[in-house]
Amino acid sequence: MSALPGTTGRRRIYLMRHGFVDYTSETVRRARDPSLAYLTPQGREEARAAGMALSDVSLDLAFHTGLARTRETAEIVLSEHAAPPPLRAEPRLQELKSGQYIDFKSAEHLAATMTFQFEQAGEPGATFLEGGERFADAMTRIEAGLRALLARPAWATALVVAHEVVNRMVLAWAIGAPLGASSGFEQDTGCINILDFDLVPDASGTPQIERALIKAVNLTPDNYLKHGMNLRSLEAIFTQAPDAGTADGV
Repeated sequence: MSALPGTTGRRRIYLMRHGFVDYTSETVRRARDPSLAYLTPQGREEARAAGMALSDVSLDLAFHTGLARTRETAEIVLSEHAAPPPLRAEPRLQELKSGQYIDFKSAEHLAATMTFQFEQAGEPGATFLEGGERFADAMTRIEAGLRALLARPAWATALVVAHEVVNRMVLAWAIGAPLGASSGFEQDTGCINILDFDLVPDASGTPQIERALIKAVNLTPDNYLKHGMNLRSLEAIFTQAPDAGTADGV
């Protein structure tokens, strides 16, 4: 089992959120399917900045969630590496399937409504908006995906490009906090989180998580001090949304 230099059984995941996307494009609005959204020029610049920041990091593994916005972000990040690892899909880390959010007065109202969903995530039966996927069910599949990644042999550092709600939940899970704590972890588009996991092999030699540590949260290499970034990520994204219906998250 490989590990970070100077450690025994410690592995690191660089957990990113995809770059900025346009959920209001004609294709997305006609299909009412945000999974069709691609990065905007701003999103590509965010991904490129993240790639440059990570260019000296030796990456052993790289994953996206199977959706275009995470695959495109990961491809741009890896293009800044001289010898990038193969890029693979891990669908268990896809964004939560959301319910209806058609009745809102403004982008700010929608963002506040969705933030409230995060705060209620730990409640029994709580879903990502009415009719959406249950947070607890999503956490089960997300945790399974993470444990499968950590159980892979012979690696020390991995890049994972995922989604806002998924990342929030992973960060809360890593510190043993309830799902409702996910509301406290902002995830700007194109951001990088750094998580370390200490692993100990069980009797069969399969690595098991002994502890998790968050080394960094919501780093934005194109603007480390977040000067002028005064909106929540959801506010920034939905400011562009003239309407909304059924979506599969952000």
